[in-house]
Amino acid sequence: MKYEPLIPEQYYHIYNCGNNKQDIFFEKRNYIYFLELMRQYLATAADIYSYCLLKNHFHLLVRTKEKTDSKKISRSFSNLFNAYAKAINKGYKRTGSLFQDRFQRKKIEDEKYLKSLILYIHLNPEHHNFTDDFSSYEHSSFRSLISEKPTLLQRKEIFELFHDRKNFIGVHYSRRTEVLEDTAELFLE
Repeated sequence: MKYEPLIPEQYYHIYNCGNNKQDIFFEKRNYIYFLELMRQYLATAADIYSYCLLKNHFHLLVRTKEKTDSKKISRSFSNLFNAYAKAINKGYKRTGSLFQDRFQRKKIEDEKYLKSLILYIHLNPEHHNFTDDFSSYEHSSFRSLISEKPTLLQRKEIFELFHDRKNFIGVHYSRRTEVLEDTAELFLE
């Protein structure tokens, strides 16, 4: 399958799942390690807007940095996923592919879709029945965004998309049912 190259100054939905839909995160330290690798490998290639890490798949919303070579951007993501897969295989004495395929990417071209995707990513744990309340799920960017703690996430830009922090939170709750009913078809086609 031919993949569209990642180009500078573009929003992307990056996602993947475990091979045969098997788990890719086995315990809390795996989630933490994946986030550390994101910081390490993506800092020079992309800004992170939101993420959600679930047992057998993940979603990232990023904006690639300007004046960065497409090959460097793709290599940053490949290095992240390869480093994670190698660590999991070594740590759990497993062999073979951790991920189903190379990472999937979908270019985001309009603001309405961008805002809907942020909601979808944060509501994903509830959609997949990992929790009854998306805001309590600890492996999503939602709690980091609404906290006052320093973050690498693009908090200011996200709040501006939703006008402010209060509206960002409110829209998540007011559109919760609608977004969950629309499910993944909208974002994974």
